[in-house]
Amino acid sequence: MSADDLKLGFPGNEKDYEGRAKADMRPWDRQSSLSVVGKERPRLEAPLKVSGRARYSYDVRFPNLIVARLLRSPHAAAKVKSVDLSKAKLLAGVLYAEDFTQEGRNAARIRYAGQPVAGIAAVDEQVLDDALALIEVEYEVLPHVVDIESALAEGAPAVTGRKGNERGGGPRGDKAKVEQAHARAEKVIEAEYRTQVQTHMCLETHGSVCSWKDGHLTVYASTQGTFAVKRSMARAMGLEASQVTVITEHMGGGFGSKFGVDAWDVFCAKAAKATSRPCRLMLDRAEEHLAGNRPDSIQKCKFSVAKDGTLLGAEVRAWGTGGVGGGAGVTNPAIYDFAATWSEQSDVMTNASRARAFRAPRHPQGIFALESMLDELAEAIGMDPLELRLKNDPHPVRQAQWKVGAEAIGWERRKPSGTGKGPLRRGLGCAATRWKHNARPGCAVRVRIGRDGSVVVRNGSQDIGTGTRTLLAVMVAEELGIAPEQIQVALGHTDDPYGHPSGGSVTSPSITPAAREAGYLAKRRLLEAIAPAIGADASKLDLAEGKLTGGPKALSFEQCAKLLQPDAVEATGSAGGDDFGLPRFAEEIAGCQFAEVEVDVELGSVRVLKVVAVQDCGLVVNPLTARSQINGGVIQGLSYALFEERLLDPTSGRQINTDFLGYKVAGSLDMPEIVSIPFSVHNGISPTSVSSLGEPPTIPTAAAIANAVANACGARVRSLPITVDKVIAALEKGAKK
Repeated sequence: MSADDLKLGFPGNEKDYEGRAKADMRPWDRQSSLSVVGKERPRLEAPLKVSGRARYSYDVRFPNLIVARLLRSPHAAAKVKSVDLSKAKLLAGVLYAEDFTQEGRNAARIRYAGQPVAGIAAVDEQVLDDALALIEVEYEVLPHVVDIESALAEGAPAVTGRKGNERGGGPRGDKAKVEQAHARAEKVIEAEYRTQVQTHMCLETHGSVCSWKDGHLTVYASTQGTFAVKRSMARAMGLEASQVTVITEHMGGGFGSKFGVDAWDVFCAKAAKATSRPCRLMLDRAEEHLAGNRPDSIQKCKFSVAKDGTLLGAEVRAWGTGGVGGGAGVTNPAIYDFAATWSEQSDVMTNASRARAFRAPRHPQGIFALESMLDELAEAIGMDPLELRLKNDPHPVRQAQWKVGAEAIGWERRKPSGTGKGPLRRGLGCAATRWKHNARPGCAVRVRIGRDGSVVVRNGSQDIGTGTRTLLAVMVAEELGIAPEQIQVALGHTDDPYGHPSGGSVTSPSITPAAREAGYLAKRRLLEAIAPAIGADASKLDLAEGKLTGGPKALSFEQCAKLLQPDAVEATGSAGGDDFGLPRFAEEIAGCQFAEVEVDVELGSVRVLKVVAVQDCGLVVNPLTARSQINGGVIQGLSYALFEERLLDPTSGRQINTDFLGYKVAGSLDMPEIVSIPFSVHNGISPTSVSSLGEPPTIPTAAAIANAVANACGARVRSLPITVDKVIAALEKGAKK
């Protein structure tokens, strides 16, 4: 190989690509020798968080601060005939009020329980409570529907005003070829799978604190997209983007629900402007359920398999509801090689709040049904479920991961389904995950090296809890030859260089190339600046392990910095996204999970004992934070599998489980042993080879758990969450056969 060639892949499966490297900043590949990347590093912000000094938007307080809240409709469907704010405005301490039904063509039409009707800003919470109670609203209550079956029933009320509530996307695939595949199959299985509506339940609720000064608006937002809030707030308030600054120092969870501004943010900004006082509006726990959800699904599946385990046909007819919005599709079929596939999926409008992106949209629902069907096919032909997957999985990385995970869980212990004895029965299950290499161009990172030896890295994007500060520090530290702990990272302020919103797992793959380039350019400028002072050729100088190399004498990094004239050097890196012209070892990210459960067949209870998660994210920059991400995905997937479910009263349309007691989220006592195995792959997509990690670990967990439950007790639960009553019903149904 020449110096310009790249070696990509992972141990045991490597490929050579000719003439792809750049001379100035060689992409990291299997031949790269890295001193900082790949080592475990604690998060830079960890001391702030464990000490309580980290400031979230929820914590922001100013002198003279006022508070605001929204009045929400108690009805799921209605026309607002009148809103009378007069009594509320007369109450001492009320500073600003707004009727939301006067804005927009359909503003006076209520389409879900909890839809905002009016807003109040006041001097304190007590005045707010009294003022909201004084608002008089006259409603004309209309019929409503809150579930798929009711919405599709003949004569159902039209949720959005358009005829019918079903919005079909059209079929995909070839139905005739699928039927031909079924015809030559050893087994054809038909089954219906269902998943529930899951709400985001962010620990820090949605909201913001807004303040004005000299016509400039500053927004402290709990957001996954600082620059998205900047743009959308500017539009909402009729401002130039330069007149808005957004700050997110730390944020407490978003999972896809916190992009751009919402009605409450705009009202907060308006109230702050009207009163010339800073205003705070953060949702309460009940309101948080209205700020987005993962849609439910009904998936009618018909899959077929040959006697030797070759997957033949896969057809899926699916419906889901995102309330008054769309986005209820499922990723099914996917992952495996079928001879032929066909699917048709529909959004169903209901009188419920709008769905929003939720950690790996479409995937947990679809993969639950897909992977459950694969286990059913394996059972039908008497084949080990892992063997079936290995035979039909085309991904080279996952082929290796299946074997790593099987060894870690002890797959050889798996017994045929339903053969356990006694009331407590254990079972093993597995499932796969996939995601895109979701790098995007456009990020920029600035690095400043001061004469005092300080290094400051700046970017305006947000750290949503995944360790982005540490990630940037590692990138720059690798280029400067120093420890990440020597670097200060400033994030979450839109006066700094642009960073993408944290959605679709784009942050790491998009920002690391820019950070690496910024570190590289800052290093070259430092060396060029000091070369004359030490009588050296700058092109031969470098930094490694905290010292200058290639010079006439050894100098520490700090000694090099002291030679700077003027006081600092600065560089901005802007590389990012899919614009590198580099090869890819694989087109998708791969991963798999194995679960071991214990089922009490007398009580119907399920306890997850262990989950092994093997996950590709490109080059693993920091195994410690990578495992943390994987752990979080597994925990959220387990909670989806066993507990979380939004419950709407069909009579009123209101949610009946709005607190943490009623809306159960997995807690510490529900946690299994989690074995997270980051699987490093030099995939070559960018100069850092870093890929997405946030979403794929949460995709297969529910499916793996469901398959383990079926293996344990010999009865399959085909709907989520897997609750006691469903397990008992499945066992009773199996006993009657």
